[in-house]
Amino acid sequence: MEVIEKVIAGERIDQEEALKLLKEADLLTLGQLANAVRNRLHPEKEVTFVIDRNINYTNICTCRCRFCAFYRDKTAPDAYVIDRETLRRKIAETVELGGTAILLQGGLHPDLGIEYYEELLRFIKGEFPQIHVHGFSAPEIVHISRVSGLSVEEVIKRLKEAGLGSIPGGGAEILSDRVRERIAPNKIKTREWLEVHRTAHRLGLKTTATMMFGSLDGDEDIVEHLKVIRELQDETGGFTAFIPWSYQPDNTELGREVKEKASGERYLRVLALSRIFLDNFPNIQASWVTQGGKMAQVALKFGANDFGSLMIEENVVAAAGVKFRMPLEEIIRLIKDAGYKPVQRDTLYRRVREF
Repeated sequence: MEVIEKVIAGERIDQEEALKLLKEADLLTLGQLANAVRNRLHPEKEVTFVIDRNINYTNICTCRCRFCAFYRDKTAPDAYVIDRETLRRKIAETVELGGTAILLQGGLHPDLGIEYYEELLRFIKGEFPQIHVHGFSAPEIVHISRVSGLSVEEVIKRLKEAGLGSIPGGGAEILSDRVRERIAPNKIKTREWLEVHRTAHRLGLKTTATMMFGSLDGDEDIVEHLKVIRELQDETGGFTAFIPWSYQPDNTELGREVKEKASGERYLRVLALSRIFLDNFPNIQASWVTQGGKMAQVALKFGANDFGSLMIEENVVAAAGVKFRMPLEEIIRLIKDAGYKPVQRDTLYRRVREF
């Protein structure tokens, strides 16, 4: 295949060539190409990870995504908005465990305006000035702007002033509106997701990009997703990392339509293609939360240079019945056994300590 020669030569491949690789290349060839690209970008034989905690400030959500098992209506008996004492305890535990950040996300609550989020951030930064807040995905930011009658730019500016440090790539799922209409009809469309990240980058906030594949998407949708985020990265340079993971159908409405999870082979193919195609993304994360430790370890030879997060707490994927857990010692062991040096980093990929 001509495209293989291009990858080996370090040349950029286009959408058509990416599709050809995803459809036709055998798994080991894909893995070898992705590993070569990874080693070219990261010759130092290290694998990074962050210690943080996912904190979901509410499970009340009006979006009702068909793939989500976490959301609740306002009247549900187990609906909640986090109280300050619980929040303080969770962050204090994170700091005690060597954590440097929290991932702060929640549902699209119909009654919470910008003031709630500003107070939340000021509380966190007042109590724990050292903690980095990686928070509020693009759908949350658009929702806050609508509830508060503000522009997306004004919302991001105010959140940043209140203490927001960076924005996660959640809410992307597949950036193909053909699929979005079917799996999350009430969620923001591709253009809006991209505009939130474009605006954040312009205002000096770094963000990540994610992809959830394996629901109702096909090869073309996956490549389309990679194309639009690569184009935005060409424009702004504001993405720090890309994190692909596979849809978890259990306990979800969409799960009645999508019976089978994407296989480990499919995960590795998509991951490898991501590393090859996203030549302007510095980091690709392995997703042990959905794949488990062994598959995440294999992912380090299929293009990933980052092991993601120790993730002291995770609720959204767990609601879909997937509950992989991993202590720090196990992350270190898996990285070392794969032949790399483990390095703890912060959310912005600055080194914290080596192991």
